[in-house]
Amino acid sequence: MSVKSILKFAEDEGAAYVNVRFTDLVGAWHHLTFPIEELSERSFEEGFGFDGSSLRGWASIHESDMLLVPDPYRYWLDPFMADKTLCLVADVVDPITKEGYWLDPRGVARRAESYLKFTGIADTANFGPEAEFFVFDDVRFHNDPNTAGYSLDHPEATWNSKGKEGAPSLGYHIRNKEGYVPLPPLDTLQDFRAEVANELKKAGIQVECHHHEVATAGQCEIDFRYSTLLGTADNLQIFKYTVRNVARRHGKGATFMPKPLYGDNGSGMHCHQSLWKNEKPLFAGDGYAGLSDTARWYIGGLLKHAAAIVAFAAPTTNSYKRLVPGFEAPVNLAYSARNRSAAIRIPMFSTNPKLKRLEFRPPDPSCNPYLAFSAMLLAGLDGIQNKLDPGEPLDKDIYDLAPEQLKDVPSLPGSLDESLAALEDDHAFLLKGDVFTPQLIERWITYKRDKEIQPLRMRPHPFEFGMYFDI
Repeated sequence: MSVKSILKFAEDEGAAYVNVRFTDLVGAWHHLTFPIEELSERSFEEGFGFDGSSLRGWASIHESDMLLVPDPYRYWLDPFMADKTLCLVADVVDPITKEGYWLDPRGVARRAESYLKFTGIADTANFGPEAEFFVFDDVRFHNDPNTAGYSLDHPEATWNSKGKEGAPSLGYHIRNKEGYVPLPPLDTLQDFRAEVANELKKAGIQVECHHHEVATAGQCEIDFRYSTLLGTADNLQIFKYTVRNVARRHGKGATFMPKPLYGDNGSGMHCHQSLWKNEKPLFAGDGYAGLSDTARWYIGGLLKHAAAIVAFAAPTTNSYKRLVPGFEAPVNLAYSARNRSAAIRIPMFSTNPKLKRLEFRPPDPSCNPYLAFSAMLLAGLDGIQNKLDPGEPLDKDIYDLAPEQLKDVPSLPGSLDESLAALEDDHAFLLKGDVFTPQLIERWITYKRDKEIQPLRMRPHPFEFGMYFDI
């Protein structure tokens, strides 16, 4: 997309401001807003200056000055701001070296795509995530020295079947684990999801399907069209922003937290992925489930490095309240054409070679997509480069296997602490092509341990009072 066309679009639309967006290490989107007069052709070369010292996991005071350099391939108008505002996605650049900032996640994704082309294996990696989320009507939580707790509510929830004082109950409530694709009036969020889809279309994102998900209390899924690794990571940031702000427009709160409810399904983000070269799919073949050798080796890489991958793809302490063995979670490091409890599934909806892909199921939507997608790609490429055999597929129901059969099926780490330890032990594949750096990986591990694991470890949990107060 030419810079001139962006400037003309802003002028034709009467935009008053330009909103420049970037992603921090953890994966949150941030923005700066400038009067539209500050945007020129030079902005796409020289960027906009800002202070990055206060962002999570980022620079210290002595290297706080940064530049935001907009990427001209993507622009849209923000539908949630009162004044017409042009939106641009930016890379973070060091103002002294003029090179990408070493902790900019989008830079990692750029390097991953460059490395893919350098290998000669493929020229394009396509990703299609299924990011589930919850919508609540009321969200409350507190963490004080002497009290802690949370409260969530939604009219669909099974716990509201008894009704509330002073309010009628019409009897339409979704039982735990029975929320998959019901019609209204059980599904109260049909129009909400359609509104999200309409706003995404305005931003250039094509929605393919939306529906209620398995859990009670407002769990949803909205699937959008796949794109390149970098393009899909950008789209996922736009998607999460849109979901949250449509929810706020309706007086609701949306969360991509993996496991907000006890005793019901959590929110995952199954990641469909495929490699292409010269516009030809590389995963289609005549092997198991219609796979090529390239696809099987890619699977071998994902399975070998899965424990390290989830340090980025399931990156919160809450993630491992979803990834629990025995509860239909994709914790088993196996692949299958049908078994949804396996970490990797090969969708069989079509025999079209262009639709042949792999579905990596452990990730969840709390991840930083630029880092998570890059880690998955590098693991798959390592599998191809070393022709890693993934072994035989596991088409049996894993939960019906006897213990002696299941002992040979490895599983994912059981906590964020364990996944970070796996990343420490297995990250050489991430350093190829300088996609990740040892310094970035070290910063990630340190941040997660110091800012998330340790504070949680030191706090009493409300459930502990039920177990231990009278001990």
